Amino acid sequence: MKVAEKIERKIYRMQEGTTFKYPQLGIDQSEYSAAAKAIERLVKKGIIKRVSTGVFYKPKQSAFGELRPSEEELLKPYLFQNGKRFAYITGGSLYNRMGLTTQVPKTIKVASKEKRVTTKIGKTQVKPVKSYVDVNNENYYLLEILDALKDFKTIPDLDKQSAITLLKNMIIKLTDNELSKMVRYALKYPPRTKALLGAILEFSMKKNSIQDLRTNLNPLTSYSLGIEEEALPTAQKWNIN
Repeated sequence: MKVAEKIERKIYRMQEGTTFKYPQLGIDQSEYSAAAKAIERLVKKGIIKRVSTGVFYKPKQSAFGELRPSEEELLKPYLFQNGKRFAYITGGSLYNRMGLTTQVPKTIKVASKEKRVTTKIGKTQVKPVKSYVDVNNENYYLLEILDALKDFKTIPDLDKQSAITLLKNMIIKLTDNELSKMVRYALKYPPRTKALLGAILEFSMKKNSIQDLRTNLNPLTSYSLGIEEEALPTAQKWNIN
C-alpha cells in the first residue's frame, strides 16, 4: 500500500477534533518524506489542519460550521510522549477553565518536571514552567488544584469567596487515597499552598490529612491572601489573613 493511501486510511478512522503527529500515523521514519507530501495535499484540501510544525488535527464539523479543538486537545501532542503524560496546562488558561477567572491569557503555560514545552498555537504563545513533582495521568488533576491554591492571590478577576467554595468542592470529592497524594505533593509546594490546603481540608472536616501540612509550616509565618473569615472560617488557624 502506498504511503499516501496508508495515511488517508488512518486519518479517515480518526475521530473528528483529534490532533496528531507523524508517529501516530503508523508509518516508518523512512516514509516521512513521502508522508510530508501526502499531508501537505490533505492540508490544501482542508481534510486536516496544521496546528504547528509537524502537528495537525482533523476538523470537527457541526451545524454551525467547523469547530476548532480545545486547547487541551491542540496541545495534546506536547503533553504526552509514547502515550504517557509528562506535562499539563496551568496558569491563566487552567484557572479560566476551572471558572476561577473570566480573563483569557495571551500565553498558555505548560508545566513539566523535566521537559520544556515551547511552541505556538496559532497566535498564542506556549511557555514552559517547571512542575513541582513528576507529572503523569494519575496526578495532573491534583497538581492543577495545587497550582490554583499556590496562585490564589495573583489570579486576576478572582471572586475569593466563590473561589474558596469552588476549590473546596473539588477537594471534598477526592478519595482518601487522592487526598493523601495531594498532601504529599503539597509538601513540595510553597508554604502558602500548604497553609491554604490545610485550612480548606480542616474546614471540610478532612482533619486526618492535615497533620503533615501543619508540621511543615513555620508557626510564626503568616500568609496574606485577602481571605475573609466568612469565606474560610479556619483560615486564622493556619495564619492566613
